[in-house]
Amino acid sequence: MASYDVVVIGSGIGGLVAAGLLARYGRRVLVCESHTLPGGAAHSFKRQGFTFDSGPSFYCGLADPTSCNPLREVLSALGESVAAVAYDPLGHYHFPDRTLAIYGDANHYQASLAEISPQAAQELQALTEKMLAIYRPLGAIPTLALRADGWLLPLLAQRFPKAMVQLLPQLRGLGRSMGDFVDETVRDPWLRQLIDLECFLLSGMKAHETVAPEMAFMFGERATSVIDYPIGGSGAIVEALVRGLKRWGGELRLGTHVDKIWVEQNQAQGIVLQTGEHIRADQVISNATLWDTCNHLLDEADLPQKYRQKFLSTPAVDSFMHLHLGIRAEGLEDLTIHHVVVHDREQDITAPGNTCMISIPSVLDPSLAPVGHHVVHAYTLEPYAGWQRDGDYGEKKAAKAQPLLRALQRVVPDICDRITLQLIGTPLTHQRFLRRHQGTYGPAIAAGQGLFPGCRTPIKGLYRVGDSTLPGIGVPAVAASGILCANSLVSPREAAALLDLQTCKTPLNASERP
Repeated sequence: MASYDVVVIGSGIGGLVAAGLLARYGRRVLVCESHTLPGGAAHSFKRQGFTFDSGPSFYCGLADPTSCNPLREVLSALGESVAAVAYDPLGHYHFPDRTLAIYGDANHYQASLAEISPQAAQELQALTEKMLAIYRPLGAIPTLALRADGWLLPLLAQRFPKAMVQLLPQLRGLGRSMGDFVDETVRDPWLRQLIDLECFLLSGMKAHETVAPEMAFMFGERATSVIDYPIGGSGAIVEALVRGLKRWGGELRLGTHVDKIWVEQNQAQGIVLQTGEHIRADQVISNATLWDTCNHLLDEADLPQKYRQKFLSTPAVDSFMHLHLGIRAEGLEDLTIHHVVVHDREQDITAPGNTCMISIPSVLDPSLAPVGHHVVHAYTLEPYAGWQRDGDYGEKKAAKAQPLLRALQRVVPDICDRITLQLIGTPLTHQRFLRRHQGTYGPAIAAGQGLFPGCRTPIKGLYRVGDSTLPGIGVPAVAASGILCANSLVSPREAAALLDLQTCKTPLNASERP
């Protein structure tokens, strides 16, 4: 029987981060991925010469050595990096009556907003100062220093005393919603709607449901680092994490479906594959969602009933409709990468089809599309309920894609005449290929409604990473979840040694692996 120190179920960003770091710490690590492609919701795929991002397309600080991006910290620790191209403005928000350019540079952003509402620009500056007051002490503590056990606070107090002192006045703000800060600072209705939109884009929820530190990091990174896009798309990030895993001796098995987590007497023993093969491990990390971990990977008797019920009652963010297009690019020389279209300002921005996100990354990386073409990715919220693969499935897909096409026409009016390739994804597509409960992208735990479950479980030796462990459904949150989990499985001395190497910018090489 094969045996490892750690087996990770799933190769999403959280799983690969945890696996790579544990391999870096000298553990024997195996990652089992059911799909034939690694990356989970962040994987890339190719069709007819086009390279598509399946999920995230907005990144910050990937190539900035001073960035607080957890993913950048991990790649550096693994001796890897990704090439990225910086850009600004970071995007355009299209409302029925106007279009607003959104900048990373605070002065440009406020100037853009002042053209619509001088009051909004002033209030945004005041709100930004409050967010940066939270960000500065948090940003002074590398995510690589964090862990999810009782060693955390003593270690932070010892290594980062100044940041901890600066954080004390902000402790109340850490538990508040972004809406609380908006209510204190913002009266302009236009800006209030804009902040709701930005919270929704980051967390899947509006300002009063989004925790303030999550937005503080967005404000801070946008103001102090660079907005950049990885050359090669999101798949380039996944490839770098896989290289880092293998560099330090870890293994990745693709097309390897895990049927069950093997549990005996409340202790994880390993995993059982769909083929019947048993693999023993001292620790098992599930990168599946909390719902899939409970419903599919564990037997009902494995978890205490109270814990299981609490897990399964966690509300989930809706799934998405996705539209992936290949289009002819002639005459589109001034096209920019990111766009958000709100069809109706009177309708809730979270209503399915009302807010549409658009990414055209080939404007920055032409290698993602054949010569003379662009690659387009558009998506919008879509509930799972009511979807089934029946005789009307194709017709329903086409109808639900119409709000996305209408949004794209705000950016490229004749886009329907330019399409050479069209792929439509539904909640069922997400459920099938990403093996995610109802195609969701994570929990919808509103600020003040309880803590996220974290990486620990009641089963000894079983841990979790990914978007259902920390606030935020984006890449930084899932990368941070992998860091916290990995560091919690090694001694404080081991974690401190790796942190020292990064602080001193000591070059890493494979010969350093224990």
